[in-house]
Amino acid sequence: MNQLIIENIRISISAVRSHMLRSMLTILIISFGIMALVGILTSIDAIKYFFNENFAAMGANTLTIRNRAVHIDMGGDHKRPRHYPEITFQQASAFKNDYDFQANVALYYYATGNATAKFGSIKTNPNIRILAGDESYMITSGDEVEKGRAFSGTENFYGSAVAVIGSGIQTNLFKNKENPIGQIITLGTAKFRVIGVLKSKGSSIGMNSDNSCIIPLTTARQFFPRPRVSYSINIMPFSSAQLQAAEGEAMSRFRIIRKNLPYQEPDFEISKSDVVAKLLFDQLRYLSLAAKIIGGITLFGAAIGLMNIMLVSVTERTQEIGIRKAMGANKLTIRNQFMIEAIMIAVLGGTLGIVLGIGIGNLVSKVVGSSFIIPWQWIILGYALCFGVAMVSGIIPATKAAKLDPIESLRYE
Repeated sequence: MNQLIIENIRISISAVRSHMLRSMLTILIISFGIMALVGILTSIDAIKYFFNENFAAMGANTLTIRNRAVHIDMGGDHKRPRHYPEITFQQASAFKNDYDFQANVALYYYATGNATAKFGSIKTNPNIRILAGDESYMITSGDEVEKGRAFSGTENFYGSAVAVIGSGIQTNLFKNKENPIGQIITLGTAKFRVIGVLKSKGSSIGMNSDNSCIIPLTTARQFFPRPRVSYSINIMPFSSAQLQAAEGEAMSRFRIIRKNLPYQEPDFEISKSDVVAKLLFDQLRYLSLAAKIIGGITLFGAAIGLMNIMLVSVTERTQEIGIRKAMGANKLTIRNQFMIEAIMIAVLGGTLGIVLGIGIGNLVSKVVGSSFIIPWQWIILGYALCFGVAMVSGIIPATKAAKLDPIESLRYE
């Protein structure tokens, strides 16, 4: 039996080689469909991995209370996000004091997004983002200090002029490789002592987080006063399993502080830190559907092409089939010979398509800054589809070949 299978494989390889042009055309058609499917799905996996990695760094089990809904304008959806009255400092402070749950609670707001940082005679572009937070902010935000330390509760209480700067600010200001810790820099019009440098996060979603710095909340209220400031509140439960309970407690507690009546909708939003990633993933499902449609249509065309090639091959090799039957080959042997040939062409096309698809997907991965991905599930899916195409396309020609009369086949010209 094994010898018979090996012989069928040898004959199939010989048949593919003898009709190289049409075999290659069919292989390329199959590979295009698999390449589109695997390439797009691998690209989507790379994008998802990138966003999961970035948003996980923000604290995957963090809730944020703010006065506006999170909104991303994608796919022609031009609905404006909902805005509610500002969350005042008094309301945010009252929540932090009254919130009776096992969690870290932090208050923060964006003091400015176009400040200039200066050290000596060196000055940055006016694109420095200054974030004002209390002593718990860095715990809930996922920011990590690479050098130095974060500011303390005492420094926040007394409004100390200290700052934790991003790695981009360090690179731009301290060009002579000075140690930034302890140095005095100017942010806007105020002078601050650098006590820490944040670990680099790079650029994401059009924003370079390395060009930002964090200063104490009380200090920001002195040096960067803004009218109608709306504060945000981060909540990180000590246990991620308590996230839903923490959200429910936060909702009820802040409704009381905002004086929302029982029959009224809350005039604030509570969102998870990964809400942006989930919104983007919802949009990516359309791209995934498009990849499946393109791959499906191409593979359907490839199945028809492969069937036609196999039918032509059966017709051209009618005498060969007659000789094999005359020498003792039965219907099953003949049918398996042509099925193996169809599977071989499909698998070659699938292998080429998978290799190209992985290459395209990881090219996208490199562009977005994600890691190299080997999409095992899409590789398995690609080979399964190729095998399915081969079985569907090859069964009719193989059955036709198996049913040929040996005497009539030997007389065929």
